[in-house]
Amino acid sequence: MLDFKEKEGYRNIIELRNIKQTYDDGKVVIIENLDFLIQDKEGQGEFICVLGMSGCGKSTLLRYIAGLQKPTEGIVMVNGKPVSNDNRVSMVFQQYSSLPWMTVLDNVGLALRYKGVSKKERDEKAMEIIEMVGLAGHEKKYAQYPNLSGGQLQRVAIARSLLANPQVLLMDEPFGALDVKTRLQMQDLLQDIWNKFHSTIIFVTHDVPEAVYLADDIYIMKYAPSRFVEHIHIDLPLERNRYTKRDPRFVELVHEVEDKMINVADGIFSNA
Repeated sequence: MLDFKEKEGYRNIIELRNIKQTYDDGKVVIIENLDFLIQDKEGQGEFICVLGMSGCGKSTLLRYIAGLQKPTEGIVMVNGKPVSNDNRVSMVFQQYSSLPWMTVLDNVGLALRYKGVSKKERDEKAMEIIEMVGLAGHEKKYAQYPNLSGGQLQRVAIARSLLANPQVLLMDEPFGALDVKTRLQMQDLLQDIWNKFHSTIIFVTHDVPEAVYLADDIYIMKYAPSRFVEHIHIDLPLERNRYTKRDPRFVELVHEVEDKMINVADGIFSNA
């Protein structure tokens, strides 16, 4: 059972308390006894990666936090309040989620439009983010393939989420469909964004080296009924680049996480 009391110098950003998810009138239990706490250190943020076997509930976890799904039992809190329309969190999916009938500029500024911000102001704010994610010059293109590449479409989604809520960003295997070069570039972009905004990022992936490169902390879920059973703190410098991946400690951490992933799949884990 987690202690949800706030520590000095930290504040609770995300809280999932005693979560249970069942289907078929309770006959099928997918998630049970799941507690999860993310505490943000002021001025630093937190980068969390979630790993686990396919179907263990990683995406469902993000949907709870985003307010897209309610658990059968339990409480989901964002910034100390139950998830609602007033404090919903943006989410970047693996599938391209931009509105193809709208331009890049209008896609990025969409959340501000719903908040009643004037077009002039939202276009100005959207352009700041568009430039930051490397899409300057593409703002008047429609956000669809082949006008934009897969990596560019994901940059649109990230920019839209950042403008909607730069404090918390949920990402569900956002780079899974990208080629290797674009994926590596997107990892570096995300590192730059995190260092700039000091956001709380929860990132679901199946790629262990990607998780080690990006994360402060990695959490591993076991399969049905699912809950978190391993936590690995990544003791690498906060600012990372391609040379970080050549550090012996990086390689050691990748092997450590891989071993824990295999053990969890075999039913062997620390948090019994």
